[in-house]
Amino acid sequence: MNIDAENTSKKRGLLMQAGILAMAGIISRIIGLLYRSPLAAIIGDEGNGYYTAAYAMYSIVLLISSYSIPSAMSKIISSRLALGEFKNAHKIFKCALVYVSIVGFVGSLILFSGADILAAGRSAVVLRFFAPTIFIFGFLGVLRGYFQAHKTMIPTSISQVVEQVFNALVSVGGALFLTRLAGEADTSKRAMYGAIGSALGTGSGVLVALLLMMHVYYTNRKEIRKRLDSDKGKEISSKEIYKMIILIVTPFILSTFIYNLSTSLNATLFSRILMDVKEMDEATVAAMYGVFNGKSLVITNLPIAFASAASAAMIPEISGLFAKGDKEAASMTISKVNKIILLIAIPSAAGLFALSKPVMMILFPQKASIDEASMLLKILAVTVVFYALSTVSNAVLQGIGRVNIPVVNALIALIIQTATLSILLLKTNLNNVALCIATILYSLLMCILNSRALKKSIDTSNSFKKTYVLPTISAVVMGVFAYLTYRLVSFGAYKSLRPVGISFDEFMYSDYFVNVVASVIAIFVAIIVYFVVLIRTGGATQEEIKRFPKGASIARLLKRMHILK
Repeated sequence: MNIDAENTSKKRGLLMQAGILAMAGIISRIIGLLYRSPLAAIIGDEGNGYYTAAYAMYSIVLLISSYSIPSAMSKIISSRLALGEFKNAHKIFKCALVYVSIVGFVGSLILFSGADILAAGRSAVVLRFFAPTIFIFGFLGVLRGYFQAHKTMIPTSISQVVEQVFNALVSVGGALFLTRLAGEADTSKRAMYGAIGSALGTGSGVLVALLLMMHVYYTNRKEIRKRLDSDKGKEISSKEIYKMIILIVTPFILSTFIYNLSTSLNATLFSRILMDVKEMDEATVAAMYGVFNGKSLVITNLPIAFASAASAAMIPEISGLFAKGDKEAASMTISKVNKIILLIAIPSAAGLFALSKPVMMILFPQKASIDEASMLLKILAVTVVFYALSTVSNAVLQGIGRVNIPVVNALIALIIQTATLSILLLKTNLNNVALCIATILYSLLMCILNSRALKKSIDTSNSFKKTYVLPTISAVVMGVFAYLTYRLVSFGAYKSLRPVGISFDEFMYSDYFVNVVASVIAIFVAIIVYFVVLIRTGGATQEEIKRFPKGASIARLLKRMHILK
C-alpha cells in the first residue's frame, strides 16, 4: 500500500479507483446482507425495529460529527496535492485529527445523554451503545480521506471490508449471547438485548478498521517524510487551516446531514405517529419498521454502493482538475462516471423488481414477513436509480465548489417528503407503504433538483438515448427474462419432485434450495440478456463495458460468447 507507488502508476485512473472502492463497497454490502439474515432470525422483526431506529439516529449524529470527514478531507488535501503543497496537505491532515477528536467527543456525549430524546422506548437503550463509535469513527474518517486525496482507494477499500467482517461476527455473536442472557420469558426484552449485541458489532468493526488504517499510515511514513522534505513552499498557519476545515466541512456536513436525515426523520415520524396518535403497540410498530428498514431498504443499498464509491473517487479528481482550471477534463470525467453508473443502476432496479420475492427469500427467509418485505422491495426498486444519480451529482457539485446547492436541494426535498409522509400516516393505513412513497419522492426530488443545478454549473455531453433510453429498454427485457427463467426453473423442479398436496406457488417459495438455484440461474440469464440487448441496440461500447468493475474480464467473456465483437 505504498503511496508513492500508487500515484506513479498510470493504471490507477479515476474509474479504476472507483471500481476498487465499488468492489469493496459491494463486498461489504454483501457481507452486511448475509449477516443480517441470521441476525434477523435471532432478534426477530421487533429487535430489527429497535436496532434500525437506533441506528438511524446514530447515523445522524455520526453525519454531523464525523461521517463527512473523508469526503471533505479528500477535497481539501487533494487540491493542495494538485499544486504540490505537500507540507500544507499534511498539516491539514494533522489539524483534522484535532478537529475530529473534539467534535467526536461532543457527538458521543450528545448521543449518550440525549438518547431518550432522540429515540423512543427501547430504541433509546440500544442507542446509548452506539455512543463510543461516534468518537472512534472521526479518526478513521480522516485517515480514509487522507489516502483518498492521494487517489489510492485500496487502504479505504480493505478497511471497509475488514470493518464489515468484524461487524458481522460481533453482531451475530453478541446478539446470540445477549438474547440467551435475556431469557425466553420477555420477548421484547430479548429483542432489545439482541439489538444491543448488533450495536456492539458496529463499534467493534469501526475500531478494527481504525487500527488497520493506522498501520497503513505508519507503513508509509518514509514516503510521506520524503515528500515533506522535498516541499520548500510556504506553510499556511494552523488558524487558516482550521478556518478552511470549518468552511469546507460545514457545507459537506449540512449536505450529507440533510441528504440522509430523511431516514431518521421518517423513523421518528413513523414511530411517534403510530404509537402516540394511532395508539399502536410499540412492539408492532418496531416490527413493521424492522421489515421496511432492516430488510427491504437494506437490499436496495447494495447496487447504490458503486455510485457511492464513484463519488468518493470523483471528488479528489474533480477538485484537482478545477484547481488547475481544466473544466473540459472535469466535464468528460463526470459524463463517463454518470454513464457507467446508470448502466449498473438501471438493470439493478429492474432485477430487484422482477425477483423481489426470490431475493428476499434468500436473504431474509422468515415466513412471517416475507410477503410484506418482498412487496416493499418491489416498490423501492426504482430508488436505486434515483439515489445513484443524486449521490453522484451531490459529489460533483461539492467537487466544483458549489457546496451549498446540495444543502438547499436536500432541504427542499426533505420538507416535501416529510409533509407527504405525515399526511399519509395520519390519514391512511398505508403504514410501511407510506414510508416507501416518501423514500421514492425524496430520492426523485434530489435527482431532479441536483440535475438542474448541475446543468447550470458545468456542461456534460451524455446522449439521452444512450444514457437513459437504451439501458432502460435493455433492463426491462432483462427483467422479463429473469422472471420467466425463475418461474421455468422452479416449475421444472416442481415437476421433478412434485410433493403431494403442495401447490406450485407454495412449493416455489417454500423450498430454500430450489429458490437459490432458480435465482442464480435467473440472474445469470438476466445478465447475458441485458448485455446482448444493450450492445445490439448500441447502448454500450466495448470501451464503456471495460470501465465496469472487472470490466476487462466481462468484455473477454462477452467476446467468447460472440456477444461483443
